[in-house]
Amino acid sequence: MRDPAPRVLAVIPARGGSKGVPAKNLAEVGGVPLVARAVRACRSARLVSEVLVSTDDPAIAEAARAAGATVVDRPAPLSGDTATSEAAVLHALDADEARHGRLADVVLLVQCTSPFLTADDVDGVTSAVLEGADTAVTAAPFHGFLWRDLATGATPSSGHGVNHDAAHRPRRQDRPEDLLETGAAYAMRADGFRAVRHRFFGRTALVRTDPARVLEIDDPHELARARALAPLLDEDEAPGGSRPGPGDVDAVVLDFDGTQTDDTVQIDAEGRERVSVHRGDGLGIAALRDAGIPLLILSTEQNPVVTARARKLRIPVLHGVDRKDEALKQWCDEQGVDPARVLYAGNDANDLPCFALAGWPVAVAGAHEPVRRAARAVTTAPGGRGAVREIASWLLGPDLRSPRPTDPGHSTTRP
Repeated sequence: MRDPAPRVLAVIPARGGSKGVPAKNLAEVGGVPLVARAVRACRSARLVSEVLVSTDDPAIAEAARAAGATVVDRPAPLSGDTATSEAAVLHALDADEARHGRLADVVLLVQCTSPFLTADDVDGVTSAVLEGADTAVTAAPFHGFLWRDLATGATPSSGHGVNHDAAHRPRRQDRPEDLLETGAAYAMRADGFRAVRHRFFGRTALVRTDPARVLEIDDPHELARARALAPLLDEDEAPGGSRPGPGDVDAVVLDFDGTQTDDTVQIDAEGRERVSVHRGDGLGIAALRDAGIPLLILSTEQNPVVTARARKLRIPVLHGVDRKDEALKQWCDEQGVDPARVLYAGNDANDLPCFALAGWPVAVAGAHEPVRRAARAVTTAPGGRGAVREIASWLLGPDLRSPRPTDPGHSTTRP
């Protein structure tokens, strides 16, 4: 039998108390709470199996769940000003092991205070540990001259060169490269971390990251800087470095109830269920299928009507799924599709984790208010009244027979 794939657990400590910036972990940068930004970076990472947010704050817990994380309630002794991040990660690691029955292979410590962390950064530190390092940390090239003031109460100020000889000023290109720990992401072998209870042990890999994205928010001025930079740096994270368009959608995944139906059900005397669907959805599915776009119906309900409708539409279905986001991520891996290029249509609270994972979440009309708020929706489709046809029209143009729009900057190759 094959060994199971390594299990990588990302832990984001996010307590409610903050002295420098009150409610810091809920402060918005680019319109998104800091805790949600951290969750999204981890969930977008290819190698992360699950994201846990450790918090003592109900509002942070709500924002974390809406972004697609699992929440671990942090006990009061681990939530004070003197509590360490390591203690929160160890507690979350124990909770995860109790739930899954085995210890994760790699555990990550990811900080909310680094708003411009990327999925590549997260995968970078993870890969380093999976490839043999004991620990790994994001680090940025640093070329500054560091000084330390040696003044004491009885001694006047006196500067001392830390990383250089003050009497010798070599050119930048002649100096060895220093690396600055960014504080954004750390990866550790889980068994080693549990043994030493510290984020650094054994061999530490330094994973280089873009210095332009290095910013830790510890005071209001840094928060203001992050908000000023967000329109520039967040735009770089979009496909092609610009606001995406229809040509950026490589797959379409659909919920069933309330998305392809009118969210009502009729039950006969024998207990059999009947639902109402729209014929126009069949046209939309056919157009998307003919355009070579991978399609999937993903439903929590285990119901023969879902199977029957999928068979009629000639598209695959996964139903009876408790964790739709995990099923979506696995399907994307199997299809070779980046979740950031998936359009996901849903209408209920159990779709929120998928909205956080997909690059193109669509909340259908009539969706619950938290769903509409959470979806970064590119369109609002009318549930049960031809939602799929409307999605296909948006992707393929008004004439559903026309070629799919393409963008020269994006690949349209189908897996």
